[in-house]
Amino acid sequence: MATAEQATTALKQILDAGTGRPALDLGWIDNIRIAPPRAVIRLNLPSFAQGQRERIAQESRERLLQLNGIDDVQIELGSPAQQQSSPQPGGIGQAGHGQVAERQPIPGVKQVIAVSSGKGGVGKSTVAVNLACALARQGLRVGLLDADIYGPNAPTMLGVADRTPEVEGSGSEQRMTPIESCGVAMVSMGLLIDPDQPVIWRGPMLNGIIRQFLYQVTWGERDVLVVDLPPGTGDAQLSLAQAVPMAGVVIVTTPQQVALQDARRGLAMFRQMSIPVLGVVENMSAFIPPDQPEKRYALFGEGGGQTLADEFETTLLAQVPLEMPVLTGGDQGSPIVISQPDSASAASFKQLAQDVTTMVGATA
Repeated sequence: MATAEQATTALKQILDAGTGRPALDLGWIDNIRIAPPRAVIRLNLPSFAQGQRERIAQESRERLLQLNGIDDVQIELGSPAQQQSSPQPGGIGQAGHGQVAERQPIPGVKQVIAVSSGKGGVGKSTVAVNLACALARQGLRVGLLDADIYGPNAPTMLGVADRTPEVEGSGSEQRMTPIESCGVAMVSMGLLIDPDQPVIWRGPMLNGIIRQFLYQVTWGERDVLVVDLPPGTGDAQLSLAQAVPMAGVVIVTTPQQVALQDARRGLAMFRQMSIPVLGVVENMSAFIPPDQPEKRYALFGEGGGQTLADEFETTLLAQVPLEMPVLTGGDQGSPIVISQPDSASAASFKQLAQDVTTMVGATA
């Protein structure tokens, strides 16, 4: 008749899809009890591995039913297993799951600054790219991690959408070399997929690729790593906040009320997770006509960024005007801080970079 030792051996073959490690070793399966004709086990999956629950349960059932005298398998659900102390990612572009109990610094990276927004379409990626370029023009060694996995725009904005990064090794030993452009080293999902290819991933897979971008990219020595987060308060934000220590986050909004409502949620989320909020950037604060640079038109209202900053007792870091070169520069891969450094928008981004540098103590 089957024994607990035989059951343990059988279950040892069930692996985490991301790391390739046995679920038993991760503590995801325990409390194995054999009382023929029944076998009982307990699953203790952490939140990021819930997407594997059905597969792990099915494989466990199939392997235990192959044991002599077992014709019934009962699977209990327990508390999440204690996570390991170091990242165990999979291959670049694969759905690996890093197990990180404590926030792990990125070797060589001094400061991590996130750029976030509660709502899409407020120019968050434009702010992130121009902030990174402005920091680089200050003489800092800057990296840019495009964590907007579903809508990666940084490659286009930096003019490298047609380039593919070099990837060496395999599995947990795989390493990617970031693409250099405008003085910034950048990685993005947009560099790994076709332009029209959708990324149809659940949360655990998203968690895996973000950890791989953090820990399996050869960032080298970087004074600052700017992370362009997707809009909202979902898996990407949680993955980053739980994985790596951050110097702070910049919240991007437009003056209009509907954008402020979502920005409040995003700001509150980071506060709840004990991530320092550096302040608010009000993007598209006013439209500057190309033929009348002395005029300002508040197309999306006024005072929204200041209102949000006051509500949360933080700083209004910048009010970035809307100018046509900001739009054309983003489409043509030439950020405005580089293409038109004397423009009003570029001045706002450069001042933002100086303020952020001072706040987090970033130095070359």
